[in-house]
Amino acid sequence: MDGPSGKIVVSRDGPYVVTGRIPLSIQTIIAAKNGDSLEWSQGRVFETRFVYKLCRCGHSSRKPFCDDTHLKIRFDGKETATRAAQAEQAKTYDGPTLTLGDAKELCASARFCHPGGQIWSLVERSEDPEARELAIREARYCPSGRLVLYDKKKGEGTESPLPPSIAVVEDPAIECSGPLWVRGGIRVESEDGTPYERRNRVTLCRCGRSENKPFCDGSHVDVKFTDGLT
Repeated sequence: MDGPSGKIVVSRDGPYVVTGRIPLSIQTIIAAKNGDSLEWSQGRVFETRFVYKLCRCGHSSRKPFCDDTHLKIRFDGKETATRAAQAEQAKTYDGPTLTLGDAKELCASARFCHPGGQIWSLVERSEDPEARELAIREARYCPSGRLVLYDKKKGEGTESPLPPSIAVVEDPAIECSGPLWVRGGIRVESEDGTPYERRNRVTLCRCGRSENKPFCDGSHVDVKFTDGLT
């Protein structure tokens, strides 16, 4: 997909180097009492320069920005993610009016897929207008792009491009901080210059513990990563 001129470079065992004055803010997950995620709430907007660096090791004292702590702790940031596109990784779930592409390895544990009996069940019941609408909403709110819905009648995706931006995810319902939510088709480039697939929704690990680097795999939940920003 075409995307903005800015980009994010995954540096070797170091930070994400962001160029192009890409907006950076906090996005907080608003959850129901049972823990299911319901809404996104934008918080603080950070002042940024044309080039800035975001922590990838999880230990910076200036989160979300890098302070070179990765050098002191000898951070191992080896990229382990596949270069395959989301559609190549995804398992397909077919419903009456919707088809769901589910790339499980990209899951960032944001839980927007849970309400209403979970998105997989909603897709199966997508002849029901309410189930269809909720399924589309849940897929759009999934920050990682694990879940992508296609309208069977139109033969196209159900979402519009997001404005290019980066969000620092906060998840107070489970008392931890989440990944970097990259939106709007921003180019994410490996340390060797090879680009990953441009996607509307991507989540990048910032706790340093993902086994699918540079992408988030939900490890921040297991280690109870917190950044002190909220």
